[in-house]
Amino acid sequence: MPSWESGSDRALAEYRDEPWRLAGRKRIVTDWKEPRMTDEIATVNVPEQIERVLMQGDLAALSPKDRITYYNAVCKSVGLNPLTRPFEYLKLSGKLVLYARRDATDQLRKLHGVSITKLDQEIVEGVYVVTAYAQDKTGRMDSEIGAVPIDTLKGEVRANATMKAVTKAKRRVTLSICGLGLLDETEVESIPDARPAGVTVDTSTGEVLEPEDRERSALIADLMAWPVKLKWSAQQKDEIRKKHLGEGKDLMRVDLAALQGLHAEVKAAAVKAGVVEDDDEQRLPF
Repeated sequence: MPSWESGSDRALAEYRDEPWRLAGRKRIVTDWKEPRMTDEIATVNVPEQIERVLMQGDLAALSPKDRITYYNAVCKSVGLNPLTRPFEYLKLSGKLVLYARRDATDQLRKLHGVSITKLDQEIVEGVYVVTAYAQDKTGRMDSEIGAVPIDTLKGEVRANATMKAVTKAKRRVTLSICGLGLLDETEVESIPDARPAGVTVDTSTGEVLEPEDRERSALIADLMAWPVKLKWSAQQKDEIRKKHLGEGKDLMRVDLAALQGLHAEVKAAAVKAGVVEDDDEQRLPF
Protein backbone atom coordinates (compact mmCIF):
# COMPACT_ATOMS: atom_id res chain seq x y z
CA MET A 1 0.00 0.00 0.00
CA PRO A 2 1.84 3.15 -1.20
CA SER A 3 1.69 5.84 1.47
CA TRP A 4 2.80 9.41 0.88
CA GLU A 5 3.59 9.90 4.54
CA SER A 6 5.71 6.88 5.24
CA GLY A 7 6.28 4.89 2.06
CA SER A 8 9.36 6.59 0.66
CA ASP A 9 10.94 7.19 4.06
CA ARG A 10 10.43 3.60 5.12
CA ALA A 11 11.62 2.18 1.81
CA LEU A 12 14.66 4.43 1.80
CA ALA A 13 15.49 3.47 5.39
CA GLU A 14 15.24 -0.21 4.52
CA TYR A 15 17.37 0.35 1.44
CA ARG A 16 20.05 2.11 3.48
CA ASP A 17 20.08 -0.51 6.22
CA GLU A 18 20.25 -3.54 3.93
CA PRO A 19 23.68 -5.23 4.24
CA TRP A 20 25.53 -5.86 1.02
CA ARG A 21 27.68 -8.94 0.66
CA LEU A 22 30.72 -8.01 -1.39
CA ALA A 23 33.34 -10.68 -2.03
CA GLY A 24 33.16 -12.25 1.41
CA ARG A 25 32.57 -9.24 3.60
CA LYS A 26 29.57 -7.07 4.54
CA ARG A 27 29.19 -3.43 3.69
CA ILE A 28 26.42 -1.10 4.72
CA VAL A 29 25.19 1.44 2.16
CA THR A 30 24.57 4.58 4.19
CA ASP A 31 23.60 6.90 1.32
CA TRP A 32 21.87 5.61 -1.81
CA LYS A 33 23.07 8.62 -3.77
CA GLU A 34 26.68 7.64 -3.42
CA PRO A 35 26.93 3.95 -2.48
CA ARG A 36 30.44 2.83 -1.71
CA MET A 37 31.06 0.65 -4.72
CA THR A 38 34.32 -1.19 -5.30
CA ASP A 39 35.78 -3.17 -8.15
CA GLU A 40 34.41 -6.27 -6.51
CA ILE A 41 31.26 -7.89 -7.86
CA ALA A 42 28.21 -7.72 -5.63
CA THR A 43 26.65 -11.07 -4.81
CA VAL A 44 22.93 -11.21 -4.16
CA ASN A 45 21.28 -14.32 -2.77
CA VAL A 46 18.40 -15.26 -5.06
CA PRO A 47 15.85 -17.93 -4.04
CA GLU A 48 16.09 -21.23 -5.89
CA GLN A 49 12.66 -20.85 -7.49
CA ILE A 50 13.74 -17.51 -8.99
CA GLU A 51 16.90 -19.06 -10.40
CA ARG A 52 14.85 -21.73 -12.18
CA VAL A 53 12.62 -19.11 -13.80
CA LEU A 54 15.58 -16.94 -14.81
CA MET A 55 17.12 -19.88 -16.64
CA GLN A 56 14.06 -19.73 -18.91
CA GLY A 57 14.30 -15.93 -19.18
CA ASP A 58 10.64 -15.21 -18.41
CA LEU A 59 9.81 -13.12 -15.33
CA ALA A 60 6.08 -13.59 -15.90
CA ALA A 61 6.36 -17.01 -14.25
CA LEU A 62 7.49 -15.40 -10.97
CA SER A 63 5.03 -14.69 -8.19
CA PRO A 64 4.54 -10.97 -7.38
CA LYS A 65 6.67 -11.37 -4.25
CA ASP A 66 9.51 -13.06 -6.13
CA ARG A 67 9.30 -10.46 -8.89
CA ILE A 68 9.96 -7.78 -6.28
CA THR A 69 12.85 -9.79 -4.86
CA TYR A 70 14.40 -10.10 -8.30
CA TYR A 71 13.88 -6.42 -9.19
CA ASN A 72 15.50 -5.24 -5.96
CA ALA A 73 18.33 -7.76 -6.35
CA VAL A 74 19.18 -6.39 -9.80
CA CYS A 75 19.16 -2.82 -8.44
CA LYS A 76 21.33 -3.69 -5.46
CA SER A 77 23.83 -5.69 -7.51
CA VAL A 78 24.86 -2.53 -9.37
CA GLY A 79 24.10 0.09 -6.68
CA LEU A 80 20.93 1.58 -8.17
CA ASN A 81 18.14 3.09 -6.06
CA PRO A 82 14.93 1.09 -6.73
CA LEU A 83 12.80 4.08 -5.62
CA THR A 84 13.73 5.89 -8.85
CA ARG A 85 12.35 3.01 -10.96
CA PRO A 86 15.52 2.49 -13.05
CA PHE A 87 14.04 -0.52 -14.85
CA GLU A 88 10.71 -1.26 -16.51
CA TYR A 89 9.10 -4.45 -17.78
CA LEU A 90 8.18 -5.30 -21.35
CA LYS A 91 7.05 -8.25 -23.41
CA LEU A 92 9.77 -9.57 -25.73
CA SER A 93 9.10 -12.67 -27.83
CA GLY A 94 6.26 -13.53 -25.47
CA LYS A 95 8.43 -13.24 -22.35
CA LEU A 96 8.36 -10.65 -19.57
CA VAL A 97 11.82 -9.07 -19.23
CA LEU A 98 13.44 -5.94 -17.81
CA TYR A 99 14.83 -3.03 -19.77
CA ALA A 100 16.86 -0.07 -18.51
CA ARG A 101 15.38 3.43 -18.42
CA ARG A 102 17.42 6.62 -18.73
CA ASP A 103 17.46 6.89 -14.92
CA ALA A 104 19.46 3.65 -14.79
CA THR A 105 22.22 4.76 -17.15
CA ASP A 106 22.41 8.21 -15.54
CA GLN A 107 22.93 6.66 -12.09
CA LEU A 108 25.39 4.08 -13.41
CA ARG A 109 27.59 6.73 -15.01
CA LYS A 110 27.87 8.55 -11.69
CA LEU A 111 28.36 5.45 -9.55
CA HIS A 112 31.03 3.87 -11.74
CA GLY A 113 32.66 7.09 -12.97
CA VAL A 114 31.88 6.23 -16.60
CA SER A 115 33.16 8.77 -19.12
CA ILE A 116 32.57 8.75 -22.87
CA THR A 117 36.06 9.18 -24.30
CA LYS A 118 35.32 9.20 -28.03
CA LEU A 119 32.50 9.07 -30.56
CA ASP A 120 32.94 7.81 -34.13
CA GLN A 121 30.24 8.38 -36.75
CA GLU A 122 29.73 6.85 -40.17
CA ILE A 123 26.91 6.17 -42.64
CA VAL A 124 26.68 2.58 -43.83
CA GLU A 125 24.11 1.82 -46.53
CA GLY A 126 21.75 4.55 -45.35
CA VAL A 127 22.21 3.77 -41.66
CA TYR A 128 23.82 6.31 -39.34
CA VAL A 129 26.16 4.38 -37.05
CA VAL A 130 27.76 5.87 -33.93
CA THR A 131 30.42 4.03 -31.95
CA ALA A 132 30.82 5.23 -28.37
CA TYR A 133 33.99 4.47 -26.42
CA ALA A 134 33.85 4.61 -22.64
CA GLN A 135 36.15 4.26 -19.64
CA ASP A 136 35.22 3.78 -16.00
CA LYS A 137 37.05 4.98 -12.90
CA THR A 138 39.09 1.76 -12.72
CA GLY A 139 40.48 2.32 -16.20
CA ARG A 140 38.42 -0.42 -17.84
CA MET A 141 37.40 0.44 -21.42
CA ASP A 142 34.52 -0.69 -23.62
CA SER A 143 32.70 0.32 -26.79
CA GLU A 144 29.22 -0.09 -28.24
CA ILE A 145 27.30 1.15 -31.27
CA GLY A 146 24.02 2.95 -31.80
CA ALA A 147 22.42 2.86 -35.25
CA VAL A 148 19.34 4.39 -36.88
CA PRO A 149 18.20 4.41 -40.54
CA ILE A 150 18.37 7.91 -42.05
CA ASP A 151 18.43 7.29 -45.80
CA THR A 152 14.92 8.66 -46.42
CA LEU A 153 15.00 11.35 -43.73
CA LYS A 154 15.57 15.08 -44.20
CA GLY A 155 15.84 18.24 -42.16
CA GLU A 156 14.90 18.19 -38.50
CA VAL A 157 13.72 14.57 -38.61
CA ARG A 158 17.13 13.50 -39.88
CA ALA A 159 18.89 15.62 -37.25
CA ASN A 160 16.80 14.06 -34.48
CA ALA A 161 17.59 10.59 -35.78
CA THR A 162 21.34 11.25 -35.69
CA MET A 163 21.08 12.51 -32.11
CA LYS A 164 19.11 9.39 -31.22
CA ALA A 165 21.95 7.23 -32.56
CA VAL A 166 24.41 9.08 -30.31
CA THR A 167 22.14 8.59 -27.29
CA LYS A 168 21.75 4.89 -28.09
CA ALA A 169 25.50 4.40 -28.33
CA LYS A 170 26.19 6.21 -25.04
CA ARG A 171 23.54 4.30 -23.09
CA ARG A 172 24.47 0.93 -24.60
CA VAL A 173 28.15 1.35 -23.74
CA THR A 174 27.22 2.46 -20.20
CA LEU A 175 25.18 -0.70 -19.63
CA SER A 176 27.90 -2.84 -21.19
CA ILE A 177 30.83 -1.46 -19.18
CA CYS A 178 28.78 -1.82 -15.98
CA GLY A 179 28.01 -5.46 -16.75
CA LEU A 180 24.27 -5.18 -17.41
CA GLY A 181 23.10 -7.17 -20.41
CA LEU A 182 19.74 -5.40 -20.69
CA LEU A 183 17.98 -3.50 -23.44
CA ASP A 184 18.00 0.29 -23.17
CA GLU A 185 14.71 2.17 -23.56
CA THR A 186 15.97 3.77 -26.82
CA GLU A 187 16.16 0.27 -28.31
CA VAL A 188 12.68 -0.84 -27.28
CA GLU A 189 10.80 1.23 -29.87
CA SER A 190 12.96 -0.11 -32.71
CA ILE A 191 12.23 -3.78 -31.96
CA PRO A 192 8.86 -4.82 -33.47
CA ASP A 193 7.91 -7.35 -30.77
CA ALA A 194 9.49 -5.48 -27.83
CA ARG A 195 6.73 -3.25 -26.56
CA PRO A 196 6.15 -2.02 -22.99
CA ALA A 197 2.53 -1.28 -23.96
CA GLY A 198 0.09 -3.08 -21.74
CA VAL A 199 2.76 -4.43 -19.41
CA THR A 200 3.50 -2.54 -16.21
CA VAL A 201 4.53 -4.10 -12.93
CA ASP A 202 4.14 -2.25 -9.63
CA THR A 203 7.69 -2.37 -8.23
CA SER A 204 6.34 -2.19 -4.67
CA THR A 205 3.99 -5.19 -4.96
CA GLY A 206 5.10 -7.11 -8.07
CA GLU A 207 1.53 -7.10 -9.44
CA VAL A 208 0.84 -6.57 -13.17
CA LEU A 209 -1.26 -3.39 -13.34
CA GLU A 210 -4.35 -2.42 -15.32
CA PRO A 211 -4.36 0.82 -17.43
CA GLU A 212 -5.49 3.24 -14.67
CA ASP A 213 -3.26 1.49 -12.16
CA ARG A 214 -0.34 1.82 -14.57
CA GLU A 215 -0.84 5.59 -14.67
CA ARG A 216 -1.08 5.70 -10.89
CA SER A 217 2.08 3.62 -10.59
CA ALA A 218 4.00 6.03 -12.84
CA LEU A 219 2.76 9.05 -10.85
CA ILE A 220 3.53 7.39 -7.52
CA ALA A 221 7.05 6.43 -8.62
CA ASP A 222 7.80 10.11 -9.23
CA LEU A 223 6.13 11.16 -5.98
CA MET A 224 8.26 8.70 -4.03
CA ALA A 225 11.52 9.76 -5.70
CA TRP A 226 11.27 13.54 -6.14
CA PRO A 227 10.67 14.55 -2.48
CA VAL A 228 13.79 12.53 -1.57
CA LYS A 229 15.80 14.48 -4.14
CA LEU A 230 14.24 17.73 -2.89
CA LYS A 231 15.13 16.72 0.69
CA TRP A 232 11.66 17.61 1.89
CA SER A 233 10.82 17.02 5.54
CA ALA A 234 7.89 14.85 6.61
CA GLN A 235 5.99 18.04 7.49
CA GLN A 236 6.49 19.50 4.00
CA LYS A 237 5.26 16.31 2.38
CA ASP A 238 2.27 16.14 4.72
CA GLU A 239 1.24 19.73 3.97
CA ILE A 240 1.27 19.34 0.20
CA ARG A 241 -0.39 15.92 0.41
CA LYS A 242 -3.29 17.28 2.46
CA LYS A 243 -3.61 20.21 0.07
CA HIS A 244 -4.39 17.84 -2.83
CA LEU A 245 -5.55 14.60 -1.23
CA GLY A 246 -7.08 15.63 2.08
CA GLU A 247 -6.80 12.73 4.52
CA GLY A 248 -6.25 10.16 1.77
CA LYS A 249 -3.05 8.23 2.36
CA ASP A 250 -3.30 5.21 0.07
CA LEU A 251 -2.08 6.62 -3.24
CA MET A 252 -3.52 3.67 -5.20
CA ARG A 253 -7.04 4.52 -3.98
CA VAL A 254 -7.22 8.33 -3.93
CA ASP A 255 -8.94 10.25 -6.75
CA LEU A 256 -6.76 10.07 -9.88
CA ALA A 257 -7.30 13.74 -10.80
CA ALA A 258 -6.19 14.77 -7.30
CA LEU A 259 -3.10 12.57 -7.61
CA GLN A 260 -2.30 14.18 -10.96
CA GLY A 261 -2.59 17.62 -9.36
CA LEU A 262 -0.22 16.60 -6.58
CA HIS A 263 2.22 15.22 -9.17
CA ALA A 264 2.11 18.47 -11.17
CA GLU A 265 2.91 20.65 -8.14
CA VAL A 266 5.73 18.40 -6.94
CA LYS A 267 7.18 18.27 -10.45
CA ALA A 268 7.11 22.07 -10.66
CA ALA A 269 9.10 22.24 -7.42
CA ALA A 270 11.52 19.60 -8.69
CA VAL A 271 12.05 21.47 -11.97
CA LYS A 272 12.62 24.75 -10.11
CA ALA A 273 15.18 23.04 -7.84
CA GLY A 274 16.94 21.53 -10.83
CA VAL A 275 16.43 17.88 -9.85
CA VAL A 276 14.14 17.26 -12.86
CA GLU A 277 14.53 18.69 -16.36
CA ASP A 278 11.72 20.92 -17.58
CA ASP A 279 11.25 18.76 -20.70
CA ASP A 280 11.43 15.51 -18.73
CA GLU A 281 7.82 14.55 -19.40
CA GLN A 282 6.28 11.79 -17.37
CA ARG A 283 6.98 8.57 -19.28
CA LEU A 284 3.82 6.56 -18.82
CA PRO A 285 4.52 2.90 -19.64
CA PHE A 286 1.68 2.44 -22.14
